[in-house]
Amino acid sequence: MLRAGSWFLHSGIQESTGGVARYYLIDQRRNARLSTEITGYATKAYCYLHRETGQLPYLLAARAAGQFLVQRAWNQDLQLFPFEYPPTDSPAENRVFFFDCGIIIRGLIALWRGTGEAVYLERARTCGLAMIHRFEHQGCFAPILQLPGGEPVAYGDRWSNNPGCYQLKSALAWLELFEITGESRFAAAFETALLRALADDLTFLPGAANPSDVMDRLHAYSYFLEALLPVADRPECAARLRDGIDRLAAFARQIAPVFARSDVWAQLLRLRLFAAKQGVKELDHQQATQEVESIVSFQWDSPELRLHGGYCFGRRHGQLTPFANPVSTAFCMQALHLWRKWLQGGLDENWRDLI
Repeated sequence: MLRAGSWFLHSGIQESTGGVARYYLIDQRRNARLSTEITGYATKAYCYLHRETGQLPYLLAARAAGQFLVQRAWNQDLQLFPFEYPPTDSPAENRVFFFDCGIIIRGLIALWRGTGEAVYLERARTCGLAMIHRFEHQGCFAPILQLPGGEPVAYGDRWSNNPGCYQLKSALAWLELFEITGESRFAAAFETALLRALADDLTFLPGAANPSDVMDRLHAYSYFLEALLPVADRPECAARLRDGIDRLAAFARQIAPVFARSDVWAQLLRLRLFAAKQGVKELDHQQATQEVESIVSFQWDSPELRLHGGYCFGRRHGQLTPFANPVSTAFCMQALHLWRKWLQGGLDENWRDLI
């Protein structure tokens, strides 16, 4: 955990603005553009690291990320977060994603919980309300809006530019906002997202003929399963979660020799542990141990500060891909930390802590 945490603090993946780059391109020795979504994930990861270690630098990094989001990245006109920073003249780079906004909200809520500073909760609430009103489109949540006007972008050929069950993880932002504020419109929005997700998930996999594309969809499908954890006391949701973990594991093992994503293995392990804690599905210790071994194999061990302790995005035909990835690092770090806690007697985390 501390090696991954050190990578977050010292690798340069978080830039001087407080924003976090989508990934570090190893062969080009540079960061990709700053991503508001990834900064949201990193904010939550920093807060988790601070809570688990008590080390102040993590809280300072979380506040820097939060300030970047609420001051620099915020689109006041739409009251949403554009997906990259700074804005460009390219239409494809000047958009807002439904999924990103929910992830950012959850990062800001974690920062509010860690600091008590009202600005983060206020901005999270404002964005949550804007999501309800601006993304509703023809009985779905439009995955992408075009700036500057906020019109829905036509659907494409990838899961990320189509509505789908994966959007339920973003909708967890509404569930958290409801718990905090008591505003029923947030609860209603989450229930709508849940109904739409349950109507979509059974056809989401495999969803493509190319094994690499299926692996990418496993990442998205894991988001759906993660978002079932807070409603796993409902019989239908518990059944979907149990069956979904088995489907996810089967596809991941089948495709891994061709293409494996570190975040998929981490998401699968986290799901196993939380489902076991909640009494939804007994832990398969043998498979979980194999997943731990797979996760560990993706961590960079390097004399280069830009790499050491971070996690690689994936492996194609046995070769690591040239990316040090903050989301992969956050997911893998948390999955292994949860595993150690499980072996030591149990988890004190709940679904709200899930990065």
